[in-house]
Amino acid sequence: MKFNTTIPIGLRAFYLNELSLYRSSLQSGNLPQAWHHLERSHILGQSYPLEHTYTHWLMLKFGLRQRNIKEVLGQVIRLLVGGWKSFIDHVPLGNTGGSNVPPLKRMEMPEDLVKILKKYQKTQ
Repeated sequence: MKFNTTIPIGLRAFYLNELSLYRSSLQSGNLPQAWHHLERSHILGQSYPLEHTYTHWLMLKFGLRQRNIKEVLGQVIRLLVGGWKSFIDHVPLGNTGGSNVPPLKRMEMPEDLVKILKKYQKTQ
């Protein structure tokens, strides 16, 4: 069994960039764009417990800000189980992390994220 604990430094830079784009979109009031960057940060960080959990925390805060009960409840559930699923490397790749998609559904990824993740993929 493979355990994930720390995101590779290069991949972390891409993850943090998506969070920065999220924050600037949120500040400018572009909520659809802000959510888009949260979903991308989820895809990049979902295999690593801290990043995965942090993105779900931000998604929970976003749901609260929007008074979206479905999103809030979905994120609470994801916060309870997401981190340990990352730790044991059992995540549905490409899943965008919002409550609008099933938590265990694999999803097609944007091509740029596929390339980034392949570059930093651990060999087994």
